[in-house]
Amino acid sequence: MSLLPLFLAVSAATLVGATDHIVGGHLGWNPNINYTLWSNNQTFFLNDLISFRYMKNMYNVFEVNQTGYDNCTLSGVAGNWSSGKDFILLNRTGTYYFICGNGFCLNGMKVSVRVRPLPVNSTSPETTGKTGKHASEAAMVVPSMMMAVLLAIWMGFGGI
Repeated sequence: MSLLPLFLAVSAATLVGATDHIVGGHLGWNPNINYTLWSNNQTFFLNDLISFRYMKNMYNVFEVNQTGYDNCTLSGVAGNWSSGKDFILLNRTGTYYFICGNGFCLNGMKVSVRVRPLPVNSTSPETTGKTGKHASEAAMVVPSMMMAVLLAIWMGFGGI
């Protein structure tokens, strides 16, 4: 019996509670947008995703340190993306700093996000964040995992 379906099912189930934060919402990653305002209206938790949508031949994304963010330089580069549809896993708590490395940082294309640890109690008020999504999504993780495991077992045994 192949364990691949089981692994994929369990992996997918663990991200059910994660939120994908699309930088800038419907405006995307473009110059002259107030990304500080956007970021302040989001609540980022450990293992959420932040995604950047932009014209790939014109813009890009660099993760930098605070000095790079403050000065719009590539100081302390920790990663770079240029696909035009970049999904970045926020896999540590603390502050992340992102800029556009093509000179557009000076036109406002930079955003910082503070990632919080996952709440211990999924019914606590902090769990819901500002969007109200995490409490209900966190409650779905266990049933989703059970369904995924059952589906994987069923597929692995050739559809009992």
